[in-house]
Amino acid sequence: MVAGPLPAPSGPGKDRLRLWVRLLRASRSIEAELRERLRQEFNTTLPRFDVMAALYRAPEGMLMSDLSRFLLVSNGNVTGIVDRLVSEGLVTRARRNGDRRTSMVRLTEEGSKAFAVIAAAHESWIGELLGNVSEDEARRLTGMLNSFRSNWEGRE
Repeated sequence: MVAGPLPAPSGPGKDRLRLWVRLLRASRSIEAELRERLRQEFNTTLPRFDVMAALYRAPEGMLMSDLSRFLLVSNGNVTGIVDRLVSEGLVTRARRNGDRRTSMVRLTEEGSKAFAVIAAAHESWIGELLGNVSEDEARRLTGMLNSFRSNWEGRE
């Protein structure tokens, strides 16, 4: 069987398929650029940034299991990142109420300061990468994406 170019989508539902492909392409392109900038400018990774962002939003700390659930990744993936952040003094980890099975993690003061610097750069990069999207268009698109999120989010 010889593979050739796929025919252009047409017919009912094809506009949604085109939308999905465009969303995926845009997301992957922006994510790749953010990964590269985080690596070059801060010697960090997107997963580390995501963990720090989640903890920054929860100054009282989070259970490791809640952090994993929030980030939609396994406990094992988060544990390795948290271990490195703890060793660098950016995160603290403590047992919750003496329960050896649960850990509470939070950013240290140093971690909060470091994250704030990275987050400011991240926000600037997003502004640059989405510079052709007006504030009004961004609000409308966000509203549209939020409106259909309820159709699929939470399904198991």
